[in-house]
Amino acid sequence: MFFIEELKEYDLILASRSPRRRQLLADCGLEFSLAGDYEVVEEYPRDLPVDEVAAFLSRLKSEAYPEPLGGKDILITADTVVIADGRILGKPAGRETALDMLRSLSGRSHSVITGVTLRNGSRSRTFDSRTKVFFKQLSDEEIDYYVDRYRPYDKAGAYGIQEWIGYVAIERIEGSFYNVMGLPVQKLLTELEVFIELKEK
Repeated sequence: MFFIEELKEYDLILASRSPRRRQLLADCGLEFSLAGDYEVVEEYPRDLPVDEVAAFLSRLKSEAYPEPLGGKDILITADTVVIADGRILGKPAGRETALDMLRSLSGRSHSVITGVTLRNGSRSRTFDSRTKVFFKQLSDEEIDYYVDRYRPYDKAGAYGIQEWIGYVAIERIEGSFYNVMGLPVQKLLTELEVFIELKEK
């Protein structure tokens, strides 16, 4: 059986407030429900290597899910981080932080890592996807225009690749475009297929 059809036998639960992740999962043709809001303290050990943070936080979100999961449930949690100069750029606290972040990315490359955890009542599987993004040199006017018009305060690194800045600033990427949006859908589908193949006989 084609695994997309086989997935219809499972209850996919997306635990994410991100409208972009919801859109990407829906665009894959998958049927899923949304988890209700629940609290997660997104903290990680300070000695954890920065390239392992996204996977760690995706597991943390999965483990914090308050509802019991059965064998036919698959909970999907994810976290995306932007890394520049060995440090994580989170969601900006306000306009000045967003401006500073974009200035630090201008004319340089940075990494975007999304960690994803799949879990049901008996097992879990965590993976990540990594993309390198190359920005052209941006003028202060371009940065001001983007921040003031698009207000990217809910986005790691203070930008969305699918928005205006993606058209004018990004020279090239190495890796998954959709990973930069917040969900590496091609790898997710591959991992979902592996996950259901590992089901208990």
